[in-house]
Formats: sequence, C-alpha cells, structure tokens
Amino acid sequence: MGKVTVIGGGGFLGRYLIRRLAEQGQAVRVAVRDPEAASYLKPMGDVGQVQAVQANIRNQASINRAVAGADCVINLAGVMFPGGAQSFQAVHVDGAETVAQAAANGGAGRLIHVSALGADEDSTSKYVRSKAAGEAAVREICPAATIVRPSTIFGPEDKFFNLFAWIATLSPVMPLIGGGKNRLQPIYVGDVAQAIAAITALTTDDQTAGSIYELGGPQNLTMAELMTMVCEQTGRNRPGVPVPYALAKLKAFFLALTPWDILTMDQVEMLKTDNVVSGDLPGLDDLGITPTALDAILPGYLHRYRRAGRLPSTEQV
Repeated sequence: MGKVTVIGGGGFLGRYLIRRLAEQGQAVRVAVRDPEAASYLKPMGDVGQVQAVQANIRNQASINRAVAGADCVINLAGVMFPGGAQSFQAVHVDGAETVAQAAANGGAGRLIHVSALGADEDSTSKYVRSKAAGEAAVREICPAATIVRPSTIFGPEDKFFNLFAWIATLSPVMPLIGGGKNRLQPIYVGDVAQAIAAITALTTDDQTAGSIYELGGPQNLTMAELMTMVCEQTGRNRPGVPVPYALAKLKAFFLALTPWDILTMDQVEMLKTDNVVSGDLPGLDDLGITPTALDAILPGYLHRYRRAGRLPSTEQV
C-alpha cells in the first residue's frame, strides 16, 4: 500500500479523488485547514485508510508534517474567489512553492501539481498568471513534478452549472458576457479524479515524470451553447442577452461588495479567451480514460432546478 498526501483534499475535486485513491489501496492523508470539516472523507476507505490532518498551505512547518513519509504528494489547493490571506499569490504561487519544497525535503517519489487549463504567464487574468507562476515555482524545486491542467470542472457540487442553473430560475434572461462566443471544454470531476489517480499509480513511470497533462471534456462548446444546455436541463425558456465586457466588469465590481461568490472582474477577463485543450500535450486518451459527456451527468443534478423536480416539464417556463 502506497502513502499519498493530498493537499487541499477537502474540496470539490478532493472528495472524488480520495475515493479513487482508496479504491487503489493507497493510504491517504488529507491535509486541510479544518480536519473536522473533512471527516466525511474517512468512510471512503477502510478503517484508518483515510486520515485528515491539519495543515495550512501558508505554513511551511504544517505542510512539512503533512507530507512526511509520503510516497506521492498531490496539491489540489486553489482559490477562485480570493479574499484576505487567501490571495492568488499566497495559494497558487507561494503555496505551490511551499508544497514542492516539502515534497522535496520529505523525499516523496512524486509530486502531482493540479494547475488550470490555459495557465499563461502573459495572460491578462491574474488567476491565469498565478497558475502559470505556480507551475514555474514547482518546476524550479521539483523538475520531475507532473502538472495537471483541467478545464472547467463540472459535477453535482460544482460552482459553474449550478450557478447558471440558479440564475435561470431567477432571471428572465441568461447573460452572455462578451456575447458568449468564448469556447470551453468542461470536464467531469470523476474523469479528473480518475486521471490523477492513474498518474499516482504510475509514480515509477518516467513517462509521467515532468509531463504536463491537459484535461478537457469531449465537447468543445461556446458559452452561449452551454447556457442553452442549462436552460434545456432546467426546463427554463431564457433567451441569451449579450453583455459587453465593460458592463460585465462593472457588475462584477459591485458583486464583489456582496457576500456572494458569483462573479469577479478577473473572471470576466478570463472569458475573453477560449479555454480548450491545445492538442499538443498528453491528456485523457494517454491515460486510457474516455471522457464523460455533459448529457450523461447534467440531468442527474440540474433536475432540482426544474419546477417539476426530476420529471421533465411539458413546457418551458
């Protein structure tokens, strides 16, 4: 049984990955800020197989303790809505460096760093630039680290389709920032978890060492097409209305003053660029994984936004 430490494993992707790793027979240590909040992960393995430990990515000593004795370290830590000490720099760059240093000092055989599709040091988006800077920091310390770049991740607990489905229930229209022309390749959370678990199982395989994997789903769609899909799945007849980037940024500015994590100015900037795999780097196919289509998963959790619940409505409203 191998020993794997997952940094930030208490989130959306973490719950799926922990289950996969446990099924592989790995002893999993989940490093989170609040171990009690991650206690729900323990039943995903046999007794004692999954343990939650306290660690903060901004504290080197705590991360050192979390990765001590691990054969493989997986860094899932990330933030989409920065605030306070949880800034892009602190989590994506400095935090990535902290984890890489701990993995190197602890003698871990493999480090898997989860970044984001489209990571680019020249991007106009602070989020995207920070992801690229994090990759560079990891490479500086652990050249053999495996980088995983997933596209927008979807699944029952996501903050993408759930957000737009909620908007469809409240708004008479669906906002299309920049006209909704940008393209995305959403990937099912289970496929991302399976991919990372597959790489973990190949920690002695030189093919994955130092590689960058781009993970995208089987459908390359515009934002407008995705919003149409949301309306179909929720039984809502909501026309798309183009929203200029400048106006969207203005709205995002005021939304940032509210307690709701809905939209940031930086996210508007991100929507100016397509978020699809380049085709130049290995991906799901190279790991023997068949990507899951949106239609196979969305009905399973967007039904709750329908007026009729699980049953399709006879007409859209």
